[in-house]
Amino acid sequence: MAVHAFIAGCAGTVLTPDEIAFYRDLDPWGLIVFKRNCDNPDQIRRLVDSFRAIGGRADAPILIDQEGGRVQRLGPPHWPKYPAGRAFSRIAANDPLVGREMARLGARLIAHDLKSLGITVDCLPVLDVPVEGAHSIIGDRAYGEGPDIVAGFGRAAAEGLLAGGVLPVIKHIPGHGRAVADSHDALPVVEASRDSLEATDFKPFRTLTDMPLAMTAHVVYAAIDAKRPATTSRQVMREVIRGTIGYDGLVMTDDLSMNALSGTLAERTRASFRAGCDMALHCNGRVAEMAAVAAETPVLAGKARRRAEAALARIRHEPEPLDVAEAKARFFEVLERASMTASTGFAPTHALSV
Repeated sequence: MAVHAFIAGCAGTVLTPDEIAFYRDLDPWGLIVFKRNCDNPDQIRRLVDSFRAIGGRADAPILIDQEGGRVQRLGPPHWPKYPAGRAFSRIAANDPLVGREMARLGARLIAHDLKSLGITVDCLPVLDVPVEGAHSIIGDRAYGEGPDIVAGFGRAAAEGLLAGGVLPVIKHIPGHGRAVADSHDALPVVEASRDSLEATDFKPFRTLTDMPLAMTAHVVYAAIDAKRPATTSRQVMREVIRGTIGYDGLVMTDDLSMNALSGTLAERTRASFRAGCDMALHCNGRVAEMAAVAAETPVLAGKARRRAEAALARIRHEPEPLDVAEAKARFFEVLERASMTASTGFAPTHALSV
């Protein structure tokens, strides 16, 4: 069966007959899961196994957004509550080395959680650099307010995931930090100059070009393409993502059902592949919508297939050794100490079982 270049969602905690038939006919490259799909560890393992069994691919990627803070699909009582990215910057204000160590360790612990469930891709790190006046959709999800800070913590988090056998996804390329609208609801337009974008927004992505997967920003950069957001802009893809940034990994779209994009789902899908995206992402699990995306999605081939295969080849099947109990105790102890000296908005949950 030919694998198609899209990542699908599902509606609930078990696959429906319609979903099974759809996956069997179209064989999407991967599946993304959300909170609605996650009840308990055994249920998630069954869901993951059933998706992989349909296509007969044991390595079919399973994705999740497990950042910490506001964006965390797995949480108590079965999994710890992790902090948002900004917490590491606050720790680093007192000790830069400890801050970076905790960013890596937190991601390594997340990878441990995900790997045990069969989830192999985490849509982390967030490499967006927020600016004053921007919409709060990024906010404390960003590691800090400067490109070097963001790149440093992003690198640490990505390395922590890879060490645990989980692939990172750098997002939202080439940068969502200046957006004055939430791209889930409306199309953000960034008016900054090309020089400003290159000096700030693009810089963390240039620093992490060795990462295997990237997710686009549904954002218009007027200085480059005043009509189309990055996801559907050939200019942004060629001149910036593949050009200035120099990224040659697999580029997936952000969710094609988001309101930032115009036109039908078929039109959005066609425009994304014409622009140069390697992979379409559709998240809400509605079969009729997935079918509209799939109808315009090519078989995974050529450079896109090479990039997909290269990404999967980087999954460590034997994760870096980790004393989970000790690592978890240290991680949450450091965060608790930080919360005593600064308001991080984070409530420690280190008492959770390991």
